[in-house]
Amino acid sequence: MNDKIYDVVIIGGGPGGYSAALYCARSGMSVLVLEKLSPGGQMATTGQVDNYPGFEDGIDGFELGDKMKKGADRFGAETSFDEVIRVDLQAEPKKITTTGGELLTKTVVIATGASPRELGLPEEKKLRGRGVAYCAVCDGMRYKDKTVVVSGGGNSAAEDALFLAKICKKVYLVHRRDALRASMVYQNALKDSPVEFLWNSRIEEIFHEKKVTGVRLADVKTGEEREIACDGVFVAIGRVPDTAVFEGQVERNEQGYIIADETTRTNVPGVFAVGDVRTKPLRQIVTAASDGAVASKFIEEFIQK
Repeated sequence: MNDKIYDVVIIGGGPGGYSAALYCARSGMSVLVLEKLSPGGQMATTGQVDNYPGFEDGIDGFELGDKMKKGADRFGAETSFDEVIRVDLQAEPKKITTTGGELLTKTVVIATGASPRELGLPEEKKLRGRGVAYCAVCDGMRYKDKTVVVSGGGNSAAEDALFLAKICKKVYLVHRRDALRASMVYQNALKDSPVEFLWNSRIEEIFHEKKVTGVRLADVKTGEEREIACDGVFVAIGRVPDTAVFEGQVERNEQGYIIADETTRTNVPGVFAVGDVRTKPLRQIVTAASDGAVASKFIEEFIQK
């Protein structure tokens, strides 16, 4: 076990985690970031980020993650590429066990993010960024004046379809039921939009060459199949927050997101949640980075007390 007691250990090296690391390290706190993959988290898998301020031509997600890490490094933040196995957030100091050993810290920032729920098709992963996308606001402009398919029936799918209908030539909304689960405000808006509904259907296959060229749909009731030519597939069937290791340690909602308001404080003193992992209305890189900055203020207050 490392005998050092950090002021802050941040679990997750995405934009929320490294924003918190930057602000905390710059305030003179000892900071360790734990990241199991690479700097940037989900952002690092995005080929082109066009909606983060300051990069007029956009920037590669992996490159942006690396820049965020280097900014925190400059003020003394440490990074360890280890996976968290278990935590004891009630202990004083708090204990974090990783694949590299046990750590002690006064405060913890949970920045583990949330992953998009996938369709589960064999070709899906390799087509991510080549026609398969999970965020219309992030990637929609790549499909301006093109034809796209949105899969899902909840608020996210409805919101994505409405957004894409403003910029795309044609939008199909594929749903496995004969009615949407989305709120009525979205359903009413969709009725007045050019979005075409494909009810009782699911995507069985994504056609592709170098990029997506179309999909094969199956009727869930009759089994009848049809093919739709398209340039992109937007998957909007939910997200999965990475919070399993915190079960029983910190309060979560029914979907598994950690309950934390705009202060980023959780129900456990000294534990904060930032970015996509917390309950919030909009999950974007810029809102995650904002959370990290906010968390630093309340972390500093907690340590001073």
